[in-house]
Amino acid sequence: MIEARHLRVLRAVAGTGSFSAAARELGCTQPAVSQQMKALEQSAGTPLLIRTGREMRLTQAGEALVRHAAGILAGLTAAEEEVAAIAGLRAGRVRLVSFPSGSSTLVPTALAAMRAEHPGTRISLVEAEPPRSVEMLREGDCDLALAFRYGGSAGSAAEWEDLVVRPLLTDRLVGLVPEGHALAGAERVGMAELADEPWIAGCPRCRRHLVEVCEDAGFTPRIDFATDDYPAVVGLVGAGLGVAVLPELAVESVRAKGVSTLVVEPAVEREVVALTLPDLARVPAVAATLAELERAATR
Repeated sequence: MIEARHLRVLRAVAGTGSFSAAARELGCTQPAVSQQMKALEQSAGTPLLIRTGREMRLTQAGEALVRHAAGILAGLTAAEEEVAAIAGLRAGRVRLVSFPSGSSTLVPTALAAMRAEHPGTRISLVEAEPPRSVEMLREGDCDLALAFRYGGSAGSAAEWEDLVVRPLLTDRLVGLVPEGHALAGAERVGMAELADEPWIAGCPRCRRHLVEVCEDAGFTPRIDFATDDYPAVVGLVGAGLGVAVLPELAVESVRAKGVSTLVVEPAVEREVVALTLPDLARVPAVAATLAELERAATR
């Protein structure tokens, strides 16, 4: 019989490439990892790893088992959390992943409410941008993912069809120009008016979308700087090094010093959502966190 603890060890070994690195990740000893891998291979009835010198790779059977492990462990987590919920959420746990501007705006309010209502529920938070955050959810490395997608993106209707999607809010992009810029006093700006400007771009997904929006307006942006750090984007604009567009959530989370914000036309929006797996959506601790994220989005 294959045990869940052995599957967790196999995933760690496959992800790190060695017994010693897997042991460090799991907080145990290398002999313990080796022993559990031997037990798993005995249960499977076939080798799962090929060891050649210092290198280690999965056999075909090992690849198949790793592929199924995420779903198996997610289902097991759902079962464990439902049992904990019967005891009144005293042992609940939610692993949340969020993109940075969500972490600084929506998440604090939601987590504070969860702590007040369910003090026994432990919630952890790590940051990742989509699509990596969505991959983490599918791989079983988190229970909830805060993510976003831009309207009109290719494949946007199908990219989350296997997940529970809880819409939170629509986040409009706003333009940022230096305070001394000729357009700084304007309330609105058309994207075509910024065609000759140097640009500061954000995260890779936002960067791709910026290029699409600019091309729709008839030009290709000259991107002089690119950074995943929103305060850095604002700082570069404030220093007069270019213009940018950022989601309102991002601007809300940063002290916008030395910049003027403008309404961009035509409107460019992204949909901010909370995502989880169908099994996990029935876990009371996850459902409660989803509800608090929805409330935080309306405030």
